This record gives sequence, C-alpha cells and structure tokens, in this order.
Amino acid sequence: MRIATTIFLTDETITPVRLAHQLEQRGFAGLYLPEHTHIPVSRDTPYPAGGELPREYGRTLDPFVALAQAAAVTERLALGTGITLIAQHDPIDLAKQIATLDHLSAGRFTLGIGYGWNVEEAADHGVEWSTRRRLGRERLALMRALWAAEPTAYEGEFGSVRASEAHPKPHRPQGPRVLIGGAAGPKLFARIAESADGWLPIGGGGLTEAVPHLRTAWEAAGRDPKDLHIVPYAVLPSPGKLARFADLGIEEVVLQLPPAEEPEVLRTLDAYAAYL
Repeated sequence: MRIATTIFLTDETITPVRLAHQLEQRGFAGLYLPEHTHIPVSRDTPYPAGGELPREYGRTLDPFVALAQAAAVTERLALGTGITLIAQHDPIDLAKQIATLDHLSAGRFTLGIGYGWNVEEAADHGVEWSTRRRLGRERLALMRALWAAEPTAYEGEFGSVRASEAHPKPHRPQGPRVLIGGAAGPKLFARIAESADGWLPIGGGGLTEAVPHLRTAWEAAGRDPKDLHIVPYAVLPSPGKLARFADLGIEEVVLQLPPAEEPEVLRTLDAYAAYL
C-alpha cells in the first residue's frame, strides 16, 4: 500500500520544501494539499467536524504554489490536491495551472476535487450554492477540452471556451488523475463513474459498506474495475484500519499530518514510518 500524506500548510507550519524533502527521503509516496482561499469571519456555516473552526483554515497556503515548490525539489514524490474547490475557480486559469504543474512534475499530479462546505466562501466567488455541483461538473469538462490534443470547443450552461491552442498539455492524454471527494451516496458514485478516476473519502469510515456500491456503479457505467482508485484521505492510521483497507483492495492511503512547525511534523513522520 502506498502511504501518502496531507497537511494544512500555512505561514506558521513547516515549509513545502522542507516537508517534500523529508517525505521523499523517508519513502512516503505523496503529498496532497487542501484549499481555502479565505474564510469569512461573519459566517453562518457550521464547521462540519463540530466546534470552532481550526486556526489553519484561514491561513492555508495556495496549494498549487506550494506543490510547485515541492515538485521542484523532488523527483518521485506524487503531488495532489485534497481538495481543489473546483466551482470557485476560473476553469481556463485552473486548467493552465494544472497542466503546467503536471508537465513540470512529469505527470506526478493528481487533481482531487470537491464542492466545499463553506457557503460564505463560495458566495464570495460568485457560486450559487444549489448549483455548485453542476458548475463543478462543467468546470472539469471545460478543462478537459483545453487539455485535449487538438483544439476543442466547449459550450455549457455556466461557461464556454472556443477551440484553442492551450499548452502545455498534462502528461496523460486524458489529463491528470481525477479523484472526487464527498460523502458516499448514489449521486456521488454516479458522478465518479461518469467523469473521474476514483473517490477520495475523508477519514475512511464506512468503506466496508460503501465500496461495493461504488464498484457496482463503476461497472454499470462500463468502466474497467481495475481502473477504479479509492484513496482514503486525511486518515489517522492504525494497523487494523490499514489492514481493513488492504482487504478492500485499496492500494493508496493519505495520512493526516498536524498543521505544525517542523519538529512536530517530523515526529509524526517518524511514527508513521512504521506503516511504510
């Protein structure tokens, strides 16, 4: 099983360069970074985990800039977002960022996408909450038009792009691996089977019940079972938990690191080394 990591990198934590060096030297498989552009202080949306919103949410580094630093100082470390709030981005700009990062890292990038939980943050980006999933679906389709080998137009409900020269291209002809985050359910699983490479379930709880339903939806869409990627995300590990994932055929897991300064992060990596 490949053991990757995620962390809320901020202006108060270990730096992307130092973390990337340590991850590659120690044999970890990858680094995934979350995204919040800003956190409005006057908000009604409750924190999904309950209680006060942790400090790091409002201090998060831009994931693409941080991952570019990580790519520049490593050769093997996989890079990913967990997750990109796809509805909050201009898709033409985002397609260029993703293609550039994937090109410069020789295809090491995974695009983890999701639809968010913070209504006020999304609203500041002009996102209508009730349509954010449809909008996100279109954003991805438009980006894939720009990544296509030949100039390809896209016309949608929320936006369009003319057939264009758009380079560089991602390493894979179909674009980088795409994983969709979200709670288990038939709508999400249908979306994954339709337009993604797999699922990024937070925490990994309930997978024994959920995974068979996703595999059923995947195969019903005519997808090859071998192509489905299920990557439990932000996991606090234990031997029993990782063994259960392995029994489900899961080949990659993303472990949660603390949003801390270098000494605490390195101590956590030392503890996680037992799972490598």
